[in-house]
Amino acid sequence: MAKPSKTAKTERQRLIDETLKKQKSAEKRRGNVIIAGAIVIALAIIGVAAGPVVWGNFKESAYADTPVDEIGAAASVCQKPIEKEGKDVGTHVEQPEEVTYDTAPPAFGAHWNVAGVAPASFKEKFYDADDRPALEALVHNLEHGYTIMWYDETIADDVDELAQVKAIARKFKESGDNMNFRNKFIAAPWTSDDEDGAKFPQGQHVAFTHWKGDTTTSTGVWQYCSDVSGDALVSFLDTYPYTDAPEATIQ
Repeated sequence: MAKPSKTAKTERQRLIDETLKKQKSAEKRRGNVIIAGAIVIALAIIGVAAGPVVWGNFKESAYADTPVDEIGAAASVCQKPIEKEGKDVGTHVEQPEEVTYDTAPPAFGAHWNVAGVAPASFKEKFYDADDRPALEALVHNLEHGYTIMWYDETIADDVDELAQVKAIARKFKESGDNMNFRNKFIAAPWTSDDEDGAKFPQGQHVAFTHWKGDTTTSTGVWQYCSDVSGDALVSFLDTYPYTDAPEATIQ
């Protein structure tokens, strides 16, 4: 048998190299398609997760020039304020001891007294379920004259209403004057972990609480609402100002 010529060997090698090159190109294209698909899926996942946050921020920003009493529903969505004899003015328990409050949410009671922790920061006006201070800290804020607007998980899961809560809270922060005691306001979540036998009344998803009185006698105040109402909040703050609290002159 005759041996292949040098020209035939060269042509065969060329064909082999060309075939290998095409295979590598095809594999590279398949790899790029897989990578591109993975990127698209990842971006879609990120978009689904970030979408509500971005939309919520957009909704909140829409209230930038809206007065508090025009944010949310009319005051008619709220029940009349409830007053109940209070107790435990100045009663401190050691952190991290937990206090069982028999109302949802608390408007008075024993509480922690820890610098920088209880009462919670004067500067922060909005909390969510991930960063909210302990109830024992927030009750100390009440003793100092704060009004707390509590919102339940129904509100937290509603992009529109949560945006209203955030927009209201921002109004008390944007003044830039952290020494202005009229800004003694906090919006905080009330979660299923807090209930411990006490729940908001049926159909009510927002509650304002305030602790008024002095060192000898005091009163807890609640007002429940089915929806967010800046109108009702303004009225509540007018009726129960920070100045009537047991320790109103303290941050």
